[in-house]
Amino acid sequence: MSEGAGGQEMVEAATTAITSRLGSRRPSVAVVLGSGLGFFAQRIQDAVTIPYREIPGFPEPTVIGHGGELVAGRLAGKEVIAQSGRFHLYEGHDAGIAALPVRTFAALGVSTLLLTNAAGGIRRTFAQGTVMLIADHINLTFRNPLLGRVLTGEERFPDMSDPYDPRLRALAREVALDRRVSLNEGVYVQLLGPSYETPAEIRMLERLGADAVGMSTVVEVIAARARGLQCLGFSVVTNPASGISPNKLNHTEVMETARRVTGELGSLIEGIIRRL
Repeated sequence: MSEGAGGQEMVEAATTAITSRLGSRRPSVAVVLGSGLGFFAQRIQDAVTIPYREIPGFPEPTVIGHGGELVAGRLAGKEVIAQSGRFHLYEGHDAGIAALPVRTFAALGVSTLLLTNAAGGIRRTFAQGTVMLIADHINLTFRNPLLGRVLTGEERFPDMSDPYDPRLRALAREVALDRRVSLNEGVYVQLLGPSYETPAEIRMLERLGADAVGMSTVVEVIAARARGLQCLGFSVVTNPASGISPNKLNHTEVMETARRVTGELGSLIEGIIRRL
């Protein structure tokens, strides 16, 4: 996907298929929903739902908690499109496929990308259910969606000094204060997965400056910045990372915690979109 004309052709085919279903809708904001956070899509009004099986190049998600559809409509007075279900590297997809939805959103005319994920908490003060505004990230997947030829509309060497837009982060803090949503801020690290980290690995990540760890988001943001999209990211800390707590980790707990926080995070995202 990430190399040569094939990548461009896939973006164009997906864009054409989605545009045909959107009609006159022209979303300016895209929201990527992480594990267990798909309920946010229910906030979208006058919605059109497009299953991935109807979009060329979009694989069906294989992970519980990822719906496998795009939902487009109106939210807080804006035209939005939500991605319910990611394509993870650990499912066997390359970085180009993981970034295909983001590239397609850019081709649709989206200018602002809001991303959410479920993450393990590395910072020891993070309680289960903490919402973390992503200030910066670390890419430890050793994958990059920009490998190969430069796709149309992308920079070869995008600046990553502010991957998460400072103006949007300031807006997020203002909305959180207005809506009484507790919001922390920190550094997110993406690993390849799918196994959870060992306690030794978490100690390493802590020394590297990471506050939360997950298996998504960073690769998507790299592609988004290459396309000039403004990005804003949130991690829902669904569990303490390995070694921080004596409890064993499991995906069911991740989804349950994410669903519990959906209302709080949904209110925050809706407030941000209203003030864009």
